Amino acid sequence: MEKMTEELCKEHAKLTEPPPEIEATLAVLSGKWKILILWQLMRRECRFNELRRAIKGVSQHMLTTQLRDLEKHGIISRTIFPEVPPRVEYALTEHGESLKNVIRTLAAWGHTHLKRQAATSRPAPRGRKVAAG
Repeated sequence: MEKMTEELCKEHAKLTEPPPEIEATLAVLSGKWKILILWQLMRRECRFNELRRAIKGVSQHMLTTQLRDLEKHGIISRTIFPEVPPRVEYALTEHGESLKNVIRTLAAWGHTHLKRQAATSRPAPRGRKVAAG
């Protein structure tokens, strides 16, 4: 009986590959800058330089790469206006709009995480003596 329980536990504890849904999500959202880009585009349409100024630390090359990837996946649209100089604006597509709640949930988790970190990193109060056991 004990051996059977042990075998069931081992079988139950086996790790498996992530489901295709997780891999598909990561393929779209992975990358240091994509969530930050989407956060800005949730607010309104933006031009390239607006995004670059709003997202501290992103290089022009990396921003271009991440925008192209999001566009390839149908998350954002790129509109070129026939003006001189040309104006290009990025916006969430309808498919991209479906990520708003996901991103808001991530932001809420981050808020809670930061509060937790702040609470656990506080120095111990001074003046208290610990009793020797």
